[in-house]
Amino acid sequence: MRNFMEMLRAKWAEGKFVCVGLDSELEKIPQRATQMSGARAITFNRAIIQQTSDLVCAYKPNIAFYASRGAEGLQDLVTTVYLIKELAPEVPIILDCKRADIGNTNIGYVKEAFDVFGADAITVNPYFGAEALQPFLERKEKGVIVLCRTSNKGATEFQNREVIIKQDGFRYEGVGRKLLSATPEVFAIPLYQLVAHRVAREWNKNGNCALVVGATAPDELAAVRNIVGDGFPILIPGIGKQGGDLEKTVNAGKDSKGQGMIINSSSGIIFASSGGDFAEAARRETEKLHSGITEILKGAVAK
Repeated sequence: MRNFMEMLRAKWAEGKFVCVGLDSELEKIPQRATQMSGARAITFNRAIIQQTSDLVCAYKPNIAFYASRGAEGLQDLVTTVYLIKELAPEVPIILDCKRADIGNTNIGYVKEAFDVFGADAITVNPYFGAEALQPFLERKEKGVIVLCRTSNKGATEFQNREVIIKQDGFRYEGVGRKLLSATPEVFAIPLYQLVAHRVAREWNKNGNCALVVGATAPDELAAVRNIVGDGFPILIPGIGKQGGDLEKTVNAGKDSKGQGMIINSSSGIIFASSGGDFAEAARRETEKLHSGITEILKGAVAK
C-alpha cells in the first residue's frame, strides 16, 4: 500500500524537494501534444512526467483545471494519476482541491480523492475544525495538507489577523507576543500560527498532516517552521510567476536537517515553452529549480 509520508521522506533523502503542479489548462497546451482536445492533456502530462520524474518529490494536479472540462476533464485527471503511478511509481501524488465540509459530505470527498482519483494526499481547508476533518485524518496512509498561510495577495485579510490564546504548551518562541504584561501566559498571535500549532500538535496523531505556506510570505514561513519543528512537511507554492524568492523560501522553510519542504512550481515549469520543445523546456526548468534548492542548502550547511 502506498504511504504518502514514507514516499515523501524517501524523496527528501534523495535530496529532492521540487513538486510539479500539473495544472494543465487545455488552452495553453502546445498543439504538438495532439490535435484532439481530449487526448491532448494526457499526451502533454505524459511527456511532462517522463521528462521530470527523476527530479521531483511530488506531483500536484489541481482539480479545477480538469473539472472545468466536465466528465472528459475528470477522466483526464484519473488517467493522469494512473500515468504517474505507471511512469513514476515512487513519486507521491497530491490532489489540490482544498476540500472541507461536515459529516457525510467529507466522507464523500475522501472517497473522491483517494478511492476515485487515487491520490496519495489532498489539500484541505481548516475552517471547519478537526472534528469535521476526521474522515481525512483517519486515513493514516494518506497525506492531509492543511491550508495555513497561502500565497495569494489577499491572504492577510483573515490569516494574519491576531487571535488571543493562552500559552497551554504553545510553541511560541519568536512567533507570538505577550498581550498583557500582567498575564504573561496570554498572547495575541496571527491566526495562521494557531492553525500551524493545532495541526502539528493536536491533529497529527497519525503522523499524516502537512501545511500549506506560500513562498510569497517568507517571514510567515519561518514562523511556521519554528512552530512545527523538524520533519513536518510544508507544501510551498508561489515560486516563479507569483514572485516567491527561492533563497528566502529555502532558508525559511527547511528544517534543521535541510528537509521538510515540498516546493511547488506549476505554470513556470509545464508551460515554460509553447513550442514543440515543451517537455524538454519543462525538464530544464525543473532542473534549474532543483539545482537552485540544492545549492542554497549546500550554502546553508557551509555556513
